[in-house]
Amino acid sequence: MQAPLTVYEIVGGQRFFDELVDRFYDAVEDDPLLRPMYPRDMGPSRRRLAGFLAQYWGGPPHYSEERGHPRLRMRHFPFAIGWAERDAWMVHMTASLDAATIADGTGRPLPAEIRAAMFDHFDNAATHLINQPAG
Repeated sequence: MQAPLTVYEIVGGQRFFDELVDRFYDAVEDDPLLRPMYPRDMGPSRRRLAGFLAQYWGGPPHYSEERGHPRLRMRHFPFAIGWAERDAWMVHMTASLDAATIADGTGRPLPAEIRAAMFDHFDNAATHLINQPAG
């Protein structure tokens, strides 16, 4: 019996996550609220997020091999993240997700259940990273 495919395999592997993250960071580069949180060269940030997401959704463990445990809250604690930052992040990630297609050259959209699972993951993670009081 063959094991079920992972999300990583269904969406087209690393290429899907690279494209998703590139669309996301292209938008962040023009966002006056989020851009100051990132270094001038966003290339390493792009690679880290794409690697993390690929691993999270069933891809090879390259992120953990290079960076160890994700420790998302710890890694994001130096940045003031409130609801406005969280919402701006979600706007860009949701737009990137909505534009995403299976990375096999066909232009097929993501299966609805995968898109919903990814949206829920991003929504929960973004909310979890809030470290500023509401105000």
